[in-house]
Amino acid sequence: MSLLCVRVKKAKLQGPPDKFNTYVTLKVQNVKSTTVAVRGDQPCWEQDFMFEISRLDLGLIVEVWNKGLIWDTLVGTVWIALKAIHQSDEEGPGEWSTLEAEVVMKHDEICGTKNPTPHKILLDTRFELPFDIPEEEARYWTRKLEQINSLGGDEYSFQEEVQKKPLPSAASQCSFEDADSAVDDRDSDYRSETSNSIPPPYHTTAQPNASVHQFTVPSRLQQQGVLRESCAVSLQNYDLDYQEHEAIRRYDSIDSTVSGRTDLESTSESSQMTSRQCSLESKRSLDLSDSPAGSSRYGSSCNVSQGSSHLSELDHSHESAHGSEQEDDHQERELNHSYHSLSSYQKDGQAWLREQEEPGGKREEEKVCEIEEKCADHSAAKLPLELEKPKDVDVGAQVSYHGDNEPPPFPPARAHWIRAISKVRLQLQEGQDEADPSKPPWLKGGPAGGLYGIDSMPDLRKKKPIPLVSDLSLVQSRKAGITSAMATRTSLKDEELKSHVYKKTLQALIYPISCTTPHNFEVWTATTPTYCYECEGLLWGIARQGMRCGECGVKCHEKCQDLLNADCLQRAAEKSSKHGAEDRTQNFIMAMKDRMKIRERNKPEIFDLIRDVFCESKLTHAQQMKTVKQSVLDGTSKWSAKITITVVCAQGLQAKDKTGSSDPYVTVQVGKTKKRTKTIFGNLNPVWEEKFYFECHNSSDRIKVRVWDEDDDIKSRVKQRLKRESDDFLGQTIIEVRTLSGEMDVWYNLEKRTDKSAVSGAIRLQISVEIKGEEKVAPYHIQYTCLHENLFHHLTDVQGNGVVKIPDAKGDDAWKVYFDETAQEIVDEFAMRYGIESIYQAMTHFACLSSKYMCPGVPAVMSTLLANINAYYAHTTASTNVSASDRFAASNFGKERFVKLLDQLHNSLRIDLSMYRNNFPASSRERLQDLKSTVDLLTSITFFRMKVQELQSPPRASQVVKDCVKACLNSTYEYIFNNCHELYSREYQTDPNKNQDLPPEEQGPSIRNLDFWPKLITLIVSIIEEDKNSYTPVLNQFPQELAVGKISAEVMWSLFAQDMKYAMEEHEKHRLCKSADYMNLHFKVKWLYNEYVRDLPAFKGKVPEYPAWFEQFVMQWLDENEDVSLEFLHGALERDKKDGFQQTSEHALFSCSVVDVFTQLNQSFEIIKKLECPDPVIVAHYNRRFAKTIGKVLMQYADILSKSFQSYCSKEKLPCILMNNIQQLRVQLEKMFEAMGGKELDAEASDHLKELQVKLNNVLDELSAVFGNSFQTRIDECVKQMSDILCQVKGTGNVAANARNTVAQDADNVLRPLMDFLDGNLTLFATVCEKTVLKRVLKELWRVVMNTMEKLIVLPPLTDHTGTQLIFSAAKELGHLSKLKDHMVREETRSLTPKQCAVLDLALDTIKQYFHAGGNGLKKTFLEKSPDLQSLRYALSLYTQTTDTLIKTFVQTQTAQGSGVDDPVGEVSIQIDLYTHPGTGEHKVTVKVVAANDLKWQTSGMFRPFVEITMIGPHQSDKKRKFTTKSKSNNWAPKYNETFHFILGNEDGPDAYELQVCVKDYCFAREDRVLGIAVMQLRDIADKGSCACWCPLGRRIHMDETGLTVLRILSQRTNDEVAREFVKLKSESRSTEEGT
Repeated sequence: MSLLCVRVKKAKLQGPPDKFNTYVTLKVQNVKSTTVAVRGDQPCWEQDFMFEISRLDLGLIVEVWNKGLIWDTLVGTVWIALKAIHQSDEEGPGEWSTLEAEVVMKHDEICGTKNPTPHKILLDTRFELPFDIPEEEARYWTRKLEQINSLGGDEYSFQEEVQKKPLPSAASQCSFEDADSAVDDRDSDYRSETSNSIPPPYHTTAQPNASVHQFTVPSRLQQQGVLRESCAVSLQNYDLDYQEHEAIRRYDSIDSTVSGRTDLESTSESSQMTSRQCSLESKRSLDLSDSPAGSSRYGSSCNVSQGSSHLSELDHSHESAHGSEQEDDHQERELNHSYHSLSSYQKDGQAWLREQEEPGGKREEEKVCEIEEKCADHSAAKLPLELEKPKDVDVGAQVSYHGDNEPPPFPPARAHWIRAISKVRLQLQEGQDEADPSKPPWLKGGPAGGLYGIDSMPDLRKKKPIPLVSDLSLVQSRKAGITSAMATRTSLKDEELKSHVYKKTLQALIYPISCTTPHNFEVWTATTPTYCYECEGLLWGIARQGMRCGECGVKCHEKCQDLLNADCLQRAAEKSSKHGAEDRTQNFIMAMKDRMKIRERNKPEIFDLIRDVFCESKLTHAQQMKTVKQSVLDGTSKWSAKITITVVCAQGLQAKDKTGSSDPYVTVQVGKTKKRTKTIFGNLNPVWEEKFYFECHNSSDRIKVRVWDEDDDIKSRVKQRLKRESDDFLGQTIIEVRTLSGEMDVWYNLEKRTDKSAVSGAIRLQISVEIKGEEKVAPYHIQYTCLHENLFHHLTDVQGNGVVKIPDAKGDDAWKVYFDETAQEIVDEFAMRYGIESIYQAMTHFACLSSKYMCPGVPAVMSTLLANINAYYAHTTASTNVSASDRFAASNFGKERFVKLLDQLHNSLRIDLSMYRNNFPASSRERLQDLKSTVDLLTSITFFRMKVQELQSPPRASQVVKDCVKACLNSTYEYIFNNCHELYSREYQTDPNKNQDLPPEEQGPSIRNLDFWPKLITLIVSIIEEDKNSYTPVLNQFPQELAVGKISAEVMWSLFAQDMKYAMEEHEKHRLCKSADYMNLHFKVKWLYNEYVRDLPAFKGKVPEYPAWFEQFVMQWLDENEDVSLEFLHGALERDKKDGFQQTSEHALFSCSVVDVFTQLNQSFEIIKKLECPDPVIVAHYNRRFAKTIGKVLMQYADILSKSFQSYCSKEKLPCILMNNIQQLRVQLEKMFEAMGGKELDAEASDHLKELQVKLNNVLDELSAVFGNSFQTRIDECVKQMSDILCQVKGTGNVAANARNTVAQDADNVLRPLMDFLDGNLTLFATVCEKTVLKRVLKELWRVVMNTMEKLIVLPPLTDHTGTQLIFSAAKELGHLSKLKDHMVREETRSLTPKQCAVLDLALDTIKQYFHAGGNGLKKTFLEKSPDLQSLRYALSLYTQTTDTLIKTFVQTQTAQGSGVDDPVGEVSIQIDLYTHPGTGEHKVTVKVVAANDLKWQTSGMFRPFVEITMIGPHQSDKKRKFTTKSKSNNWAPKYNETFHFILGNEDGPDAYELQVCVKDYCFAREDRVLGIAVMQLRDIADKGSCACWCPLGRRIHMDETGLTVLRILSQRTNDEVAREFVKLKSESRSTEEGT
């Protein structure tokens, strides 16, 4: 394959110059390329093209086309056979070829041309030789060339050899960043996923012109082979394997996408790729065929067209009307492809090559290498090192080929690529400068817009692997602001534009509109109908209708005189020269000259600044000043222009018809020429698309564009009679011709004509002006942009070292002041002179500032600017019905451009806010203010999106800031977590000696200790505090939604909680630290939560998790604490014992051990309490565990005291103090119960403590009882003395009234021994005992006194041993009745007399009063109800009752006399019948003794059992009470069958009676022996009336206290036979058997 180079130089065309606007098309091998269009009959293109040729039998077709309005016409064609083209590695002068009118076809292919035309074209065509090759390769090629030259027509041709070799993978050396990635993808987030697809083996034929279709895509294997064999040298020097560049591309997009920025924003990276991308674009036609199958970036032809379309636009700049909005995509694509090959290098290309080939300096080869190497370096900068060199490349390969027929070691296409890369880069750089500034900047200059050439980039020649994230250029570019296509000032490099703007600025400022000569107005009377120059309304009235200038004669309404802004002098000069009044003209010119001189003298700083900004030398400047002054003086005399006006459309017009619509049309007037459009019926947003042509010879003329509503009714005809206008006025815009330049596409707001006009809406005009001598000039808006950007650059970067100087301005219009006074005057004058609206100025300044938005003070200015821009578009007036988005779409700044700028700014601001801690440190008040302004700016952007763009729901500023803050906090937390020890020691370690470096493995959290966490908490707190105190007051724009302090606390806690929870789980497994350490950490975590987190909305009312992390450790601590408490208890008791249980103070009645024990318990509980655990479940767990500890400790204390208490009872005070101690335990326990929550306490813990309280109560009861019982012996003595005294009281029972006193006296005497004893002790107890204990002691004493009195006085025991046992217990055998009778007679056992009973009664009252102690002792109710007193009283009362009553009482109370016979000694069968007489009510009882059975009795003599039946009950003294059966000899189961009848009175019912059955052994001459006894109560059979049963025989009668008392009292009534018999019956028990 060969490389064909074609340079299209120029042409000579026959015909008028204005007829031609021509471009050249080159076609070869299905590839088509096109130059730019150039006007005139001698167009000069100077553009280079390169084609890769595989067939030499074809020809190159060169066509010259003339651009037309609708279609282009062919001027002529040249056909050049490829075989005829010579080879050369240098450009030649070229050859002139005649253009011919027709082509000759053969086999559907062009093979020649015919019919010559008068037109000629100069072309330089050649096949390039390879260059930049090693010596051996050079020698090889020299030999080949010699062969070729000598052989001439020999078949061994150079081309064939070239063709035999496959083309090395060009792609491997192309740029990796596709143009569409940086240009088309407005936001990388929305990039399609095609980048991973594999292209088809043959490219589709959707675009026949694309060079892609020439070749198939070789397989990857084949390519690798090629790479390895033939590219060894180049790979080492420059190349990157395609896999690597694929990787790079991926990294690029990942880099920019991952970091959440648009590709445009990451231009800092893209900028490195400028030259590579350009070279890719220009070489696309050659490369694509060989792009590897894997790297599908180049895979689809649609990518290609998109990529190249931007280049074509950049080449086209002014002339191309293609690519504009009206054209369809297909046309655009067709056109774009014409630029596919090596786009024109234009103008400086040759110069550059010449410079490269200069003998001085480096050899060309080296220079190209260097540039290429730079390209490669820039791309490789991001790659890891190991990717850079394929491992299997043989370094020695370059030396190995020497033979004639061996393949050359260096591929022939290599040199072309190197040259192409370099050339195209430069060409593009220049192309950018000349590009059409009206195009939005992101379509300019490829992906990086106004980025500088590669030489201005940091030199990355030393190939180091640079980490992907911290890209060098990224770091630099982020310092100030956006550095992408949006904000980069493209005009800084466009020298041609700058030069023009320089002149125009001088012109505007040497004779400024703001202070030009005012008109000399006088009131004036019109004699003919005259119209106002300003509003074109009639000057109404009979006389003095308006104003007229005495100097220049302009006429207008009085109200319009201030609106006239044309200079009077200039107007007068023009008028005079038209009318031939030369003298007058000269006068005016002199006046203007003077004015300009004065201006120059008074404001030299303005002109100096302009000169500095545009870097002009003083000499050039002086010349330009002269020229400019002359052009002002010439005014319009030598001025002429062709103006083309296209009325495109209008928006939001007023509705004038009844239908609610209008029928608009437009009139356009320039000077005196007026034209109108067609009418669009019933449309308030009409589209006309009509073009008008005007010639203008006066720069002070105006273009008057008026919109009308066409009417055709009677009213309008009448109106036409009165006025000149029949139609309704819809609005006008008046454009000064001097404000027009180049090609403009501008929206104008429609203005009123008079105050009464109702006007709304805007009109879009496309105006093209060709001013004589200024044919190729950018529109004034672009010129203004150039001026503003250059001024900004000069003041900021050149003078201010990158710092933006913010002007001091006050008032409502302060936002319109962009620079200091001088610079501001320059931009304002330029804007005023050339009709730049103030909103355009503001948007331009905003774009400039966005490149410096990180400089101090700039965010505030930007925020204000954007707020005013928003207000301008969003606050539409009431009269207009144009929506804000439509108004904005009509912006001359470019809707897309501004939206893009804001999107990108928004992204950048988000990134900066996501690092607000670094970018806006709290230590700098200035930066904090910038932070506030940055958020204001974000808010303004949101407002813009919502109100101006009218997007449905743009991201809310508050939410964006919130997300940024969270992102920043996340990274901050990560940073402090990873560098905790270091940061802590730097910030908080006061002692420098402590600051030892920890080994790396201990930097983070450890399971061996907990040091890490408190430090982390301290750092977290410092951050939250900083956020709360420094950032919250600054970021206060969203008080409801955004409180930085709160978000900070929330994020920090959430992250900390995750780490802490995990750490505690680990610690729980190992438990390598002390429980106290965990507790301390728990306290710190609790404090952090309570201080900062608890009241946050996200956590309010929720139970936090943190107590659960520590629960196990707190439990462990409680376990350990229990052991400590028990040890402490023993120690405290030992100490107390040594000190002899001293009272702690005179007021406290207990000893210090209690205090010590509870102090310790309270301290422990205090610690648990201070944890302030918010989780009720966990608190319950703690309380349960602690309740057990309390229980264990207190019970152990009580047990120890109980064991030794008996031994202390003999001491005077000690027992009381010990009981006080137990009582104090109860008191303290109650307090502790309340402290632990009282009723709120967990049920289980509560039950535990209540149970403990009961246990302690029981212990106290036991101790009191022991203490009370210790007094028993002394009280016994006292009571015996009382008994003796009582016995001496004589007298009858019925005490006379006068003897009452003696009874009281006796009572006192009786009580004296007891009172003496009690007095002494109770006084002591009252002082020593606590009240509760005292009451318990009193109760015990009371009990002992009552019991003792009952036993010793009321029911004294019988002194004789046998008697005592006989009666009192009824347990021993009543031996002999005679003995009983004996001791019954003795005096001492006699019963109490009634008087003695009375004395005793009174004595009891006194004792009761004593124990009550006037309310200080026991309660009266207690005393009254105490069972001991009641028992005593009852016993006393029994003394005064009759025998019958006592017997009845006995029968009724003793219901269990015969029951519960465990071991019966036999049984008796009895049948009983009960009969009650219906009349008298007397009862008759019939008893039949049937038999006895199973009698247990041993005897050596005769055994004669008989049964004795006794009826026991009241009123039996006069009746038969006892029956006996006959005895049966030696029969242990005797049968009796005897019946007996008992008669009972009617005084009592059967329940007062019982039958006592006794089986006896009859003994002659001595007392019968008792075998067994049974008792049957008649109440049991009263209901049934009869009963037959076997009664078991017991050994004795069972009775309770009452029974015994009755028995004792009756036993003392020795004279009463019934009583004696009763006592004997009830005292009987089984006699002793013989032989036992």
